[in-house]
Amino acid sequence: MLRLTWVQPEDLLGHELRQARLDGREPAAVEARWRAAGGPDAPERAGASAHRASRYLRLLAEDLLDELADLPSRFAEDEPTDLARIRSQCPHWPTGRSVTAPDPRALEAAWLGRAAGCLLGKPVEKLPLDGIRALARAAGNWPLTTYFTGRGVPEDLLRAHPWNRRSAATSLAENIDGMPEDDDLDYPLLNLLLLQRHGRDFTTDDVARLWLEELPPGRTFTAERVAYRNLLAGVEPPHTARHRNPFREWIGALIRADMHGWSNPGDPAAAAEQAHRDAVLTHTANGVYAAMFTAAAIAVAATGTRDVHACLRTGRTVVPARSRLAKAIDHAVHLATTTDDFDDVVDELHALHAPGHHWVHAVPNTALTVAALTHADGDFTGSVCRAVSGGWDTDSNGATAGSIAGLLAGTPDALPDRWRVPLKNRLATTVADFDGTGFDTLAHLTHLEAIRP
Repeated sequence: MLRLTWVQPEDLLGHELRQARLDGREPAAVEARWRAAGGPDAPERAGASAHRASRYLRLLAEDLLDELADLPSRFAEDEPTDLARIRSQCPHWPTGRSVTAPDPRALEAAWLGRAAGCLLGKPVEKLPLDGIRALARAAGNWPLTTYFTGRGVPEDLLRAHPWNRRSAATSLAENIDGMPEDDDLDYPLLNLLLLQRHGRDFTTDDVARLWLEELPPGRTFTAERVAYRNLLAGVEPPHTARHRNPFREWIGALIRADMHGWSNPGDPAAAAEQAHRDAVLTHTANGVYAAMFTAAAIAVAATGTRDVHACLRTGRTVVPARSRLAKAIDHAVHLATTTDDFDDVVDELHALHAPGHHWVHAVPNTALTVAALTHADGDFTGSVCRAVSGGWDTDSNGATAGSIAGLLAGTPDALPDRWRVPLKNRLATTVADFDGTGFDTLAHLTHLEAIRP
């Protein structure tokens, strides 16, 4: 039986109940009706429950999703999605623009860093924190210093914590042969296409059309899959982000943000605004802020600075001051600067965020990535290994940390050979025009967009 992930109403309802509580709505009455009817919890790790619900439960789930959407939020004033209102709540919104074009070698290091960090996290995606630590320790790779390997890992441990099924064949150290396909690389490629076709003045509708033309729906997940479904059903942006979309504050918009930073070197405000136009196709509030934060931080890194802390501070200026993401970032920075052992940082982040958030939510994952970059002082190996070792959305966090730390490193040669060489200057992708392209070519094409008037 085909169970299409991330779209079944009976599964979406459970996720929406949790999201409602996070964004300040009170879903208790709706939840009571769902439980009384025999409605299940949402799957904790998978995208779909194992068994199809009855027709009655499915119809009820659809009705309750709409009811939940109408509930008022006590965070509405502090967490807007409209750009003008976001700016009004950012008292230190960045101004001014550096005319310094990014070095193509730095952009190549950023592409390589994004790929290497993603690849490091792929085999342990979806695994719990104790499983990640146990697998790395069994291979003599803890604290993490290089790609995961199955060599020397006991079979009983692998039965308890199996590698990610889709990734182990291409992302364990003994299996790596170039960069395998991953949505964390597909989206920067799509946004490169977006800029080539529409320039920096693209609209959210342009993003939607590009997806329909170039992005296979089966390679979308969570908020992106729901928004794609909404487009096909005739729902127009930005309503695509809100209609029966409980994943609207998850990590999907964040992983699309890099190109917006790379193409606006020294202009974090423009990078954030560009990321906003992309993000609102699929996300709202903190899901949008995470993308804006990342784009702004990368725009500063693209100037040639080596100061990761300045990049993160600037990223923070485009996040509404009273939002949940702002509080999570501030806490993560403080924790990383006052705690010697990064395992202790991770444990505290998990204690704070894990009880209420899904492992793909943007708030805990952004906090973890910020903590990793801060604790490692922007060092490439330290940043990607800390980001992945902290669990949650390991490949996405490794990719974002690797992109920023690679850009800060300045040249591909500054990334250790153990990270670069297995990539073989080649990536696979479902974005057809780029399949098999080298990272040096991608850096050149990105540079052209960064210097376009």
